[in-house]
Amino acid sequence: MNNIIKFEIVTPERTVLKEEIVQVSVPTKEGEITVLPGHIPLVASLNPGVIEIVKEDSARDVMSVSGGFIEVSKDKVVILADTAERAEEIDETRVDAARKQAEDSVKNMRHFDQERFAGISAKIAKELARDRAAKRWKKIKSLDK
Repeated sequence: MNNIIKFEIVTPERTVLKEEIVQVSVPTKEGEITVLPGHIPLVASLNPGVIEIVKEDSARDVMSVSGGFIEVSKDKVVILADTAERAEEIDETRVDAARKQAEDSVKNMRHFDQERFAGISAKIAKELARDRAAKRWKKIKSLDK
């Protein structure tokens, strides 16, 4: 059995990562799953959250995702994400400001129409995922030292 998984995460704007890995953990609608070599074929919806991969040399990489789909086949995992970014690309100051702005929008809404509320809720979930990804990345990097 091959111990390598071909991994790719793609958004409408770009390919975020294309790499050979040995493990990936993703936030699905049904809960977090970890895919290892030999995993059964699967297609699932993703929740906003953190994706963590492990490479052959045991190095880890962390990304945030705001939603999308994962497809697992024999030796390949493809994530089609609404948005995704690598943790090292995330500016925590901007994340805090964006999350606060979204939370303030909810507090200041006088009329809660479902469409606007859903949009703001999705924005908050995205920013929380980005924040968790950045913090997990910092923790991993501090353990590497």
